[in-house]
Amino acid sequence: MKYLVWISRIIVGVLFIVSGWIKLNDPMGFSFKLEEYFSPGVLDLPFLTPMALGISIFVVIVEVILGVLLLLGFKPKFTVWSLLLMIVFFTFLTWYSAYFNKVTDCGCFGDAVKLTPWESFTKDVILLVFILILFFGKKYITPLFSNKVNWIISGVALVACVWFANHVLNHLPSVDFRPYKIGANIQEGMSIPENAPKPVFEYAWRFKVNGEDKIVVTNGDYPSVDGEFVDVETTEIQKGYEPPIHDFTIEQGGQDFAAELLEEDKLMMVIAYDMTKSNYDAFTGIAEVAKKAKTSGYKVIGMSASSNEMANELKKNYGLDFDFYFTDETTLKTIVRSNPGILVLNRGTIAQKVHYNDIDKLTF
Repeated sequence: MKYLVWISRIIVGVLFIVSGWIKLNDPMGFSFKLEEYFSPGVLDLPFLTPMALGISIFVVIVEVILGVLLLLGFKPKFTVWSLLLMIVFFTFLTWYSAYFNKVTDCGCFGDAVKLTPWESFTKDVILLVFILILFFGKKYITPLFSNKVNWIISGVALVACVWFANHVLNHLPSVDFRPYKIGANIQEGMSIPENAPKPVFEYAWRFKVNGEDKIVVTNGDYPSVDGEFVDVETTEIQKGYEPPIHDFTIEQGGQDFAAELLEEDKLMMVIAYDMTKSNYDAFTGIAEVAKKAKTSGYKVIGMSASSNEMANELKKNYGLDFDFYFTDETTLKTIVRSNPGILVLNRGTIAQKVHYNDIDKLTF
C-alpha cells in the first residue's frame, strides 16, 4: 500500500500541476469552455456565465496548488479530500458530456491536448482510482520538508499562479497551442491533404418486406431489397481528417472574402468578437495604429460577430478608418484572447499578434 500511495501521489500530483498550468496559461480559453457547460443546452446555469472567468482562474489555481500540496505531502487530509471531491465532480461532468454528447472537448488540457468526451471520462475514472488509493492510504502521505518550508513553497506557488494568471490576461497566453499561433499560415491550416483519411459512414436501411420491418446495413450503396423503402439511419463510425482551421470566413454582404484577403501581402486585422464586451478605451490607440499601418502600405480590416449597426457606431465614435467583416464568434475567440486584439498577416501567415495592451509593440 505504501508503494501504491507513492506512485499515485506522483502521478496525481504531476498531472494536476501540468493540467492546471496549461489552463492557467489560457484562463480566458477555459472560461469559454465553462460558458459552454453553463449554457441552457448543457447544465442550464446561465447565472454563472458572467462569473465564468473568475471561476476559471479559481479552479485552475486550486488544481495547481493541490498538486503541489500532494507532492509536498503537506496537509494530506485536506488535500486528499479536496482532490476526491474535485475528481468526483469532474467525472460526473465528463460522463454527462460524453453520454449526452453535450460538450465535445472538456478542455482538461486546454488546447494543448484534445480529448474526446469518452477519453476525458476514461481519464477521470483512472484518476479517481489513484485518488481513492490516496484516500484510503493517506496515513502513508508524509511531508517531504518541515512545516515552515512547506508553507513557504506553497505560498510561492500560490503567488506564482496569481501573477501568471494576471500576466496572461493582460497580454496573451505565453505559449499558444492554437492553430492561429504566430508563424501559422491560415490557408495551409484550412487545407486537407490528398491522402487524409476520409470519414466512414454506416447506413441502416429500413424496408417493409411482407408487412415486416427489415434492416439492411451497408457502407453507402443502396441495397437490392424486394420491399418498400421506409427510411435510412446514418451513423459515422470513423471520423475523417478535420483540418486544424475550419469555419474561417471573412464575410461582408453575404459574400466570403477570405480567399482574396488572405492573399494580401500586408494585412492588419482588428478583431473584436463581441463589441458589447470590448474594451472601448483600446480603440483610440487602435485608430492611431490603423493609420500608421495604412501609411506603411497595409490593408486594414475589422472582424467581428456583432451587427453592422454596432460596427458603424464604433467606427463613428472612435474614428476607425476601416470596414468590419463578419466572422463566427467562436472562431474569433480562438484566434486571439483579447477583445479587441490585432493580427498582422503576410499572405495568410500570422506575423504578429497582440493584446490591446501591447499595440505599441507592433512593428510595420
